[in-house]
Amino acid sequence: MKKRYYAATALICILMLLAFALASGYFTRTSPDNSMAVGFIYSEDESTPYTYNFTQGQRALAEQYGRRVRILVQSNVHGREAEEPIRDLIRKGCRLIFINVDTEAAAQLCAEYPDVQFCQVSLPGIDPKELPENYHTFNGEIYQARYVAGVAAGMKLRALMDAGDIRPEDAKVGYVAANNSAEVVSGYTAFILGVRAAAPEAVMRVRYTGSWSNYSVEKNVARQLIEEGCIVISQHTNTIAPAIACEEAAAKGNRVYHVGYHQSMMDVAPSTALVSLRTNWTPYILSATEAVMNGHTIESVVPGHVHGRDISAGFDQNWVQLLELNKQLAAPGTEDRLNRVIDSLKKGKTEVFRGNYTGVNPDEPADTIDLKAGYRENKSSSAPSFRYILQDIIMEEN
Repeated sequence: MKKRYYAATALICILMLLAFALASGYFTRTSPDNSMAVGFIYSEDESTPYTYNFTQGQRALAEQYGRRVRILVQSNVHGREAEEPIRDLIRKGCRLIFINVDTEAAAQLCAEYPDVQFCQVSLPGIDPKELPENYHTFNGEIYQARYVAGVAAGMKLRALMDAGDIRPEDAKVGYVAANNSAEVVSGYTAFILGVRAAAPEAVMRVRYTGSWSNYSVEKNVARQLIEEGCIVISQHTNTIAPAIACEEAAAKGNRVYHVGYHQSMMDVAPSTALVSLRTNWTPYILSATEAVMNGHTIESVVPGHVHGRDISAGFDQNWVQLLELNKQLAAPGTEDRLNRVIDSLKKGKTEVFRGNYTGVNPDEPADTIDLKAGYRENKSSSAPSFRYILQDIIMEEN
C-alpha cells in the first residue's frame, strides 16, 4: 500500500516539475539544436523608416549567425502594452531581447527574469545603474550625423546664395519634430549648427507634431514650413511624409530640398532628397549577441563608449551613418567636405555644440548656456541631454 502511495506521490511531483518547466519556458530555452533564441520588440513595423532601419540589425544577426540563433519578433507594440509581448518572448525561450519601444516594462521585468538579458534603446529617466545587471541600454550618438547632414544642407544654401538664386535672408530651414524632448532638441540643434558651419546666415523654424509617427500631420507640417519659405526641410519623425511633401512642392515649382532620417529618401523624393542619416544598430546587436552566447558581460564585448551598462558611439564605431548623397543636387565639393568632417568627428577634433550662441531651457527660462565654452553631448549617457533652444537662430512652435 505504502509503495503505491509513494509511487503516486513521486508521479505527482514529476508532473508538477514538468508543468513548471513548461510554464517557465525551460524546454524552449534549451533548444535541441543548441541555437539561442533572440527576441526583438518593435514599436512599429517595417512600413515605418524607424523600425525598417532597426530590422537591418536583425537581418545582419540572421546572416552572421545562421542556425545558431532563432529570431522571434513582436511588432507594433505600444509602451503600455509591452509587458505581455516581452513575457511571450521569454516563454518562447529568448535569452536576449532587444527593445526599441518607449516603455518601462523591460526595467520592471528584468528582476523577475535574471537569466534574460534586456537591451533597450536608452530612455530618459531609466538608469541601468539603478536596475539589475541584466538590464542594458544603448544608443547611437546621432547628433554627429545630424551635424554632418547639416553641413551638406548649408553648402547647398551657400551655393544658392553665391549664385544669386536666393538672398541671405531667404536661407531658412524647416524642421518637422515630434516633440521638444532632449532627444529631439539635441538633434535639431546639431543640424542647424552644421548648416551654419557652411551658411552662417541660416535660421531654423521648428514645428512639433506631437507624435513620433503620424503621416498626415507630418506632411501637413512640412507643407506649412515650405509655404513659409523654408528651402531645406529635415525631420525627427518616423514616416516618409516630409519627403513626399517636398517632392510634391517641387513639382509645383517650389525650391525645396529634404534631409531624411532612418532611411534614404531617394526612392520617394528623387528630385528633392539631398541626403539622409541613420543610426546603425547592427554593431551593438551583433556584439551583444556574441557576448551572451559566450557567457560574457555585454559591455565587455560591445565596442563603444561605456557608461556602466549603457553604451553609445558615433562615427568612430560606425554606429551612425550618412546615407547616399544626391550628387545631382549637392553643391560642388560637398562629398569631400563631408568626408573631412566625419574624419574629424571620428578623431574627436570637432566639437559640435560650440560657438557664439546662447541657449535657453524652455522649461526654465532662467537656465541658460553659453556655447562659447562648449557642451559635450553623450558624455555620461547614451541618451541625448542637450535641452537648450538657441536664441535668435531657432524658432520653435507647437
